[in-house]
Amino acid sequence: MSEPNQIDINSLHYAVLRETENDSIVAINPNFYRNLSDFIGNLRKQEFDGVESKIKDALIEMATELTTILMHIRVEKISKLEDIQLENLLDEEKFILDSQEEQRERIEMILSATINGKSKFLELLAQSHKTKRIVIRFLKDVEEIVGADLEKYGPFKTEDIATIPYENAQALIAKNVATKIRWDD
Repeated sequence: MSEPNQIDINSLHYAVLRETENDSIVAINPNFYRNLSDFIGNLRKQEFDGVESKIKDALIEMATELTTILMHIRVEKISKLEDIQLENLLDEEKFILDSQEEQRERIEMILSATINGKSKFLELLAQSHKTKRIVIRFLKDVEEIVGADLEKYGPFKTEDIATIPYENAQALIAKNVATKIRWDD
């Protein structure tokens, strides 16, 4: 049984209840997350004064909490299932599942290389990861830096976007000087 196309706080609450009451992943409308995003987005755009504004904020908070609960329940079920029912997974959940599969493959790769004495492979992998380039947006001005790949980067101004080695990006992110951004083709 699938949810109606329109989402409201009641249908969201009902979806969470159904999901918590079943051990398997419940079938829901394939556009559920997109419809939910539209619902919350439209709520956020509405402008009210006084009590109506407080009600709107409470609805947004409730919808956000219910959405978080629903996603966590469904992802937890996915990760625990041996035989995943792909027909009940939404595209967004398949995207999450794909990353979990990649994580398992990486664990096996590292484990295999470690127990089979392939230290050169592990060294190459580590160096490759350190110098893998990622895209970041600067939150503060930064002087020129020398990357893990020994190349020079910068200087950078606030809001600049750059592609720099992973190790350097992580250091800047940890200091709240930059933030990682997705740069998908």
